[in-house]
Amino acid sequence: MYDIIIVGAGVVGCAIARELSRYQLNTLVLEKANDVCCGTSKANSAIVHAGFDAKPNTLKGKLNAPSNLLFDELVSELDFPFKRNGSLVLCFDQKDIPALLELKDRGVQNGVPNLAILSGDEVRRLEPAVTDQVVAALYAPTGGIVCPFNLTIALAENAHTNGVEFHFNTPITSIKKEEDYFVLTSPCQTYQAKVVVNAAGVFSDTLNNMVSADQFTIIPRKGEYNLFDKYVGHLASHTLFQLPTKLGKGILVSPTIDGNLLVGPNAVDQDDKEDLDTTRHGLDDIMQKALLSVKSIPLNMVITSFSGLRARSELDDFILGEASDVPNFFNAASIESPGLTCAPLIGKYITDQICNKLNPPPNPHFNPKRKGIIRFNECSKEEQEKLIQSNPLYSKIVCRCESITEAEIVDALTRPLGARDLDGIKRRTRAGAGRCQAGFCLVRNMELLAEYLNIPLMEVSKFGKSSTFLVGRNKEDL
Repeated sequence: MYDIIIVGAGVVGCAIARELSRYQLNTLVLEKANDVCCGTSKANSAIVHAGFDAKPNTLKGKLNAPSNLLFDELVSELDFPFKRNGSLVLCFDQKDIPALLELKDRGVQNGVPNLAILSGDEVRRLEPAVTDQVVAALYAPTGGIVCPFNLTIALAENAHTNGVEFHFNTPITSIKKEEDYFVLTSPCQTYQAKVVVNAAGVFSDTLNNMVSADQFTIIPRKGEYNLFDKYVGHLASHTLFQLPTKLGKGILVSPTIDGNLLVGPNAVDQDDKEDLDTTRHGLDDIMQKALLSVKSIPLNMVITSFSGLRARSELDDFILGEASDVPNFFNAASIESPGLTCAPLIGKYITDQICNKLNPPPNPHFNPKRKGIIRFNECSKEEQEKLIQSNPLYSKIVCRCESITEAEIVDALTRPLGARDLDGIKRRTRAGAGRCQAGFCLVRNMELLAEYLNIPLMEVSKFGKSSTFLVGRNKEDL
């Protein structure tokens, strides 16, 4: 019997887990995938939104700006990459400037500081690649960029070291409410908990509707992206949004925290909650629309394309809190943009509600600090020499595109909630995330996974399940 079971190990589930670890509670996180950060949290725009977009009377509007301001403290505690690069909402027609002013007023109501309207020439002085069609922009200096992988992993690792359990490869097939506890069933095991937190992303409606008559529907909204080589990462220093019009919210062009350039997403509603295919039409569409913001983008510099699913509901807002007809069942559902930004405050929001009911004592051993994996390629020459002296594995480059050392990969495999597949290494270290997309480092990473997990090479996978690479020892065996 657990005090609390959280279903879903995305950024919101892990933020809630970390907040709950501040208390003496027996908490478990169940995740259907092989690792944390395998759903929406790994495939999004990686933007820490300032908070001017959401309507003021919504949960999105109330949580966004204050949660944005929590990131500085989080970075100091959890040691993950984050930068306040600022954002610009570009306006392309004088007739639309009233809408730009309305967006600024909305941001002021939401508590966003230091918003300003810039002229087209002022925008181009900040961003020389912006097109001549830009006549004005809303500038939000508190906007930022983050690595969603490292944020989610940092929250999960800190929660785990403070006592929270994590079980992976554990999809929930049913939830039943007994008199004063819940029974959760997976294909391999049955769990019991006094409190359940539903943070299951695009599947959160399925879980809620198992126990509550107050039902809702999640509509997966696919967004496709192109990621460009670092060679063109300088094309934009701010996150460039397009002013929403009758034709939609537009396409963003943004630097990433690691120095690449990101373009996307489109927005396509679909029924399939597993379909993450990219399409030629979708990728062509986002590139065509991106050229409204910037003068040119070299398509030969695309190193990968991907898509993610946003958990949209018809309410057009987060669904947070205890279900009205099911005591001790808490939803953290319908988490679409700005969900990544709001995750830290959603964690506090849900935890406060649970603690008001359970009244648990504080965890006297709670440690808010977590140290991330050292980034060898960001160290000075003197620091690199010291690292090599302390651990010779820092002298062995495994991923040459990103200059990732064997020491970093071993750290990723052996730390709390360490990597268990190639994508897990990639999310934690960026090995395989560069120009050649693992063409060079794949074999060595497979060898390290087999060695440190003590499994045969045949069992090494890309993302668990049936994503193994090898089918035999040699051609003769086949």
